Parts: sequence; structure tokens; C-alpha cells
Amino acid sequence: MYDKSTQQQLFQRSREFLNLDASSLVNSVEELREIIRYHEWRYYVMNDPVISDFEYDQLFKKLEHIEHQDPKLITPDSPTQRVSDDTTSDFPTVEHLQPMLSLGNSYDLEDLKEFDRQVRKLAGMQQDQPVEYAIEPKFDGGSIALVYENNALTRAATRGNGVEGDEITANVRTLRSVPLRADFAKFNIARAEVRGEAIIPKALFARINKEREQSGDTLFANPRNAATGGLRVKNPEETQKRGIEVFVYNLGFAHDHNGSDQQKVLRTHDEGLRILEQLGFKIPHQERTVCKGIDAVFEFVKTWEGQRDSYPYEIDGMVVKVNDLNLQEKCGYTSHHPRWAIAFKFKAKQATTQLLDVEYQVGKVGSITPVAKVRPVQLGGVTISSISLHNEDFITGKDLRIDDFVVIERAGDVIPHVVKALPDMREGTEEPIQFPEFCPLNDQEQVRLVREEGEAAWRCPHCTCGAQPLMRMVWHVSRDAMDIDGLGRAILERFCEMGWVNNIADLYDLDYNEIAKLEGFGKKSAENLRNAIEKAKNNPLHKVLNSLSIHHLGKRASKILAGHITHALDLTRITEEELTAIKDIGPVLAKNIVVWFSNPEHVSMIKRMESLGVNMTQTAEDNSTPVQTEGPLSGKSILFTGTLQTMTREEAREKAEAAGGRTVSAVSAKLDILVVGEKAGSKLKKARELGTVTIMTEDEFLELAGQQ
Repeated sequence: MYDKSTQQQLFQRSREFLNLDASSLVNSVEELREIIRYHEWRYYVMNDPVISDFEYDQLFKKLEHIEHQDPKLITPDSPTQRVSDDTTSDFPTVEHLQPMLSLGNSYDLEDLKEFDRQVRKLAGMQQDQPVEYAIEPKFDGGSIALVYENNALTRAATRGNGVEGDEITANVRTLRSVPLRADFAKFNIARAEVRGEAIIPKALFARINKEREQSGDTLFANPRNAATGGLRVKNPEETQKRGIEVFVYNLGFAHDHNGSDQQKVLRTHDEGLRILEQLGFKIPHQERTVCKGIDAVFEFVKTWEGQRDSYPYEIDGMVVKVNDLNLQEKCGYTSHHPRWAIAFKFKAKQATTQLLDVEYQVGKVGSITPVAKVRPVQLGGVTISSISLHNEDFITGKDLRIDDFVVIERAGDVIPHVVKALPDMREGTEEPIQFPEFCPLNDQEQVRLVREEGEAAWRCPHCTCGAQPLMRMVWHVSRDAMDIDGLGRAILERFCEMGWVNNIADLYDLDYNEIAKLEGFGKKSAENLRNAIEKAKNNPLHKVLNSLSIHHLGKRASKILAGHITHALDLTRITEEELTAIKDIGPVLAKNIVVWFSNPEHVSMIKRMESLGVNMTQTAEDNSTPVQTEGPLSGKSILFTGTLQTMTREEAREKAEAAGGRTVSAVSAKLDILVVGEKAGSKLKKARELGTVTIMTEDEFLELAGQQ
């Protein structure tokens, strides 16, 4: 219907029209109609759209506006006449009365059916017996926990890590949708913890940003950031100005004066919400329902997916919960989420943009990560200008080229991801992306990159440009490692430029008097940094080991290793054979540990850190902290091969370990699961030959691990 030249012209014009107001397109209304017809053809006939649904909607709305302003411009064949085809350092932390767990995710009817089967199995129900489910919006805001004692609001906290969060009582007291007193005594409740979501209506958010633009202030990225940031401002009056509202979604804890659990008095989750409404809390209404059977659930959530854009608040899905509280108790919990609830996630938001250039970053173990610099585009309320391309295989697998138009999405409404290139839109000037042969960050000497067998990443084997030591320090201070609050990448870069730090040992020998003199610091900030570093010195040995950037040594293996030694320097005398004799320490990791502790510079650094007060000996926590062994992958050995699309290898290992599994580096008779990405090679062939290995896709792994 459209030749290549015409398609390219219409595509380019659609990009231009997206950036123009409807009023400026009045004289081009027929061309706008033809552009919309073209995109309808690509979507409905070719099943290969070249712009996102959102961008199509924008073009369509411009046409509607023009025709509404001047009805004489409406033509019988206009597309508008067609029937539609379809925790911070600024606040103290407090422990929640009960953990605030995450939710498992589902994306389609089959996911929901599998969840329903598991519920009935756990509850001991017949497989043809329908379960009653409560459904409510999954608000895209900030989760909070409200504690009431003797009817009075006594504490409010953010979700934090699920076990403890930031205490933000003073700020929450300014929110008019949160009762300062509620008559819990009427229901014989002396102490309660109410769970809710803090959000800002979309219309109010737009007005706030418009006012900030007029006053020259930085715009908020999206309603969620504005709400969560408003909960943590130091001045409660600023919280009140944000117009934050709180919808409650659960009575998480309820005890009487004798400490007995009053939740057992309730029959259903819906009954608990109705009680909270009677007490003056804000709950969803028409967007909430109770229905029997998973097919009815799917019909309701799909209806609300279609109404998502017209809903006055940002929602990224619907939450499905077993309504009967006795059945909830029978279903129980994993360490990650309740087995009686699941989030149905709406489709990821997509946009089309242009890949302008590729830059490269170096990681803590020297991995070279390509990063696409794209023409800035709004996606789900966030401006996207940089997107990780993961590795060379990802680039070649998608045939990405400089100046390509690409479709991007935010997976789970969070991580920007390149979905595909649009080769039909190429004009012949696009250039293939050549992955560098030498370290791209070193302009002093040529350091040839290496790629180990079985790995997707190219690595710089010995960094001389200074980028890798910086990333090691960034990792060392991160929350997952030594957790040194107030020492982020920007500050570390500043300290490096001033010559104050060159490796992680230098972080424990800072001159706080000099730091206090720096612009943006002062005595209080310098003292806070000193306290954070002094606190980190007492971390258990397994945290120290995890912070050293030893290739393949993650949190789980660090805990295992720390339990078999008494001092970090014991690892200078241990052999690969002795290491591999330790359960779950494989030969690749064993070799990496031996090589790392054979380096005199590393040993000297460990000794210096210890002389500066950093704990290097085994502690009670190293012996008592259990390694995650329970979960859907408990006891399973897992190997990843090929190019992963939604996560790095390190992220994949962490997800496997969080689900109770352990990762290995080679295919053998002991391998249980092989997760296959794009362009899998010899490992896949060998696994098939063995015939005993379960082979699954990346999505299947994420679903099984409960990590989607």
C-alpha cells in the first residue's frame, strides 16, 4: 500500500507533527489524516507499528482538536469518523509492626490463571471451585504505614526496605486525607497499622509543574517522584503544599488491649477496607470490586487498563487479593511476597526516538557497558535520553545503528529498554555500531579488551585510566555493600579529582576538617559523613568481602565464604581446591578469589583498611546470618547463556539467589536450569544433549523466580 520512500516521508512528518501544536496544523489537516491512516495500516494490517500507542494517540488528538474547533473540516473518511477497532539519612528509621512485602506480578490471563491454580492448591480447594477476589488499583506512588494507638495517629513511616522505613510522622500529619484520630476502639482495636499509598492527582501535578516552570524552579519528573519527595522534605509545610493524598489499601496490623490479633475477627479483606472507610480513611470506590473466578478478575483489570489514561491518578496496574482472610492465612507468604495477592501490570509504555550516539562506561570489575544516547523523549512522565545497551551481543542481535529510529519502553514502568530498531525507516546514512577493541575510556595507552568464555561482557583486564577504581569505590559505599550513606558517586568523583581518594582504603582515612571547608558541605555534613564511615567499619566480614568487587563474588557467596574463615587474609593462603570443596563455591569463583588475594596491592589494601579500623574478622552475624535457601528455586543450580534482554548477568544472579537458587558457570550433569537469552550457543547445545536440564526463556525464569 505504501512504498518505502512514502513510508519514510510519512514517518518523518509524523515526528515533526508530534512537536507541533494542533493550531499550527490546521493548514496541514489532510496530511495529518494521511499520517494517521499510515500508522493505522502499520498497526492493524502490518502488525508492525513504528510509533507507540501514546504517540499515535497524540496525533489523533491533534486531529480531533482541529475538527472540533472547525467542524467544516471534518470529512467522511477522516480517521475520527471511524468506529474504533479496539530510606534516607535525613530521617530516623523505624521498624514496621509487620513486614511490608512486595507483590508478585502478572501480565496476562495465563499468569492470572496460574496464580488462581496455586491459590486453590494452597487453600486445599477443588480446582473447579471459584475463589472470591478483591481487586483495587495499584497506585504509582509511595507506600506508607500509619500506626494508631488508642485512636490517635502516633507514627507514619515510608515502606523503606519492607522491614523498616523512614519515620515521617510530622510530614504526614499535614495530609488532610489522613485522620489524626480514628475511632478504632469502636472495633476493640487498641493498636493498628494501616497501609496506604501517597499520591498526587495528575491534574494537580500538571498545575504544580506549570507553577514551578513560571517561577523558574526545576520541574518534577512525574507525580510519583513529586509525592515521594514531598513525604521526605524537611519542612512539613512543603509537604502540605504538594497536595498529596493517601489511599489506604490494607489493615496490616490490629491488636486489642490484651495484644490479641483483632484481624481474626474480620472475615474478608473487603470488610477491612469498609471499616477503614467508616473510620474516615480514603479508599477506592468504582475502581474497586469483589468478584468470583479468575475470568471475572481478568475482565475487570483489562477494563481498567483501557481506562488508565483517563483515571485521575497514575496507576501501573491492578492488585488482585484473595478476599477471604482465612484463605489468605492458608496460602501464606514467601520471603518476597504474599501467596494470596498478585499485581496485574499494565503494558509497558513505549515511545519512538532516534539513537544519536553510543558512549561506554566501565564497571567495578572492568565490564564495558555501551550506553545509547537518544533524542530526549517523554516516556511515562520521565524524560529518557540515555539507555543501557548491555553488551555487544545485544547490539548485534537487534542490528542497532547510529541514527536509527528505535522503539523504546520502560520495562515495568521503570527501566528504559530498547525494543527494536526500525530498519524500514533507514535512509542509507546509518552507521553500524562498532564495539571497541581497546578500552574506550583510556586515551593514554591501548588496553585490549578481553571476553571470557561463557560471558557476554567485554572487560578491561587492567585499568590504567582511573575509571574502574572509581566504580569500585561507588560499589563499595553502596547500600548493597558497605552502605556508607552520604557518599555517592558525585562526591567520590569530586574527592578523586582533588586527589583525596585513589582506592577504597582511602575512604577510611579522610580529612573531615578539609571536607567541612568544601562548598556544599560544612561541619554538620562532614560530621555526618564521619559517623556513616565509622559505622561502616563495624560491618560484618561478609559485607566487606562483597564490597571488594571480586568478579562473581556476590552477597550470597560472600556470606558462605565468611562462614568458613576467621579473617579476610585467610584467603591469601587458601587454594582453589579448598574453595571448591565449599558448597556452592564453583571453580570460576574460586579462581577469581585466589587471583584477587594473590595480588600484593590488594593484600596491602586489606591490611591498611584493617589498620584504619575496618573489621576484617568473622563475626557472630557471619555465622548466624542464613543464606537464602528457601524460595521457588530452592536447591536448584542455574546457568545463564546468550544475551539477556531485561537484566544484566549480575542482576540475573541476584534474582536467582533471592529465589533460593545458586548460579553456576558451566553445563554439567548437576545443572538443573539453563536460562537462554538471544543467540545462545554451545551451552544450549550441550544442555540439549544431556537431556536432563530444564531449558527456559528469560521471561519463564523471571516468572518462576517471582521476579517479574
